[in-house]
Amino acid sequence: MFTTCCPQESTVPKSQVRKKKVYTPPSDIRPAVTAASKKPSPVWLPALAVILIVVGIAWLVIYYLSSQQWPVESWRYWNLAVGFGCMVASLGILSRWR
Repeated sequence: MFTTCCPQESTVPKSQVRKKKVYTPPSDIRPAVTAASKKPSPVWLPALAVILIVVGIAWLVIYYLSSQQWPVESWRYWNLAVGFGCMVASLGILSRWR
C-alpha cells in the first residue's frame, strides 16, 4: 500500500559551530563611578517619603469626607492637587533612595 517516494536519500553535512568572541566594553567610554555616588541614603529620606504619602492620603480623605469644606475650603479643587502633589513628591524622593 504505502510506497516510499524517494528511494535516494542523501545526508546533509553538519554545519560548523563558530565560536563567539567574549564582549568586553571599551574602557574609555565607561562612566566613572565615584565613591560619593555609592553612599547609602540618609535616614530622613524614606521617613520623609512615608510622611508625604500619609499626608497626601489624609488630605484627600479629609477633603472628601468633609464634603469639600476642609482642609481649605477656598481652594476648592486645588485641594486635590495638594493631596496628589504630596504623593507624587514622595515618589520623586523615593527614586533617590539607595
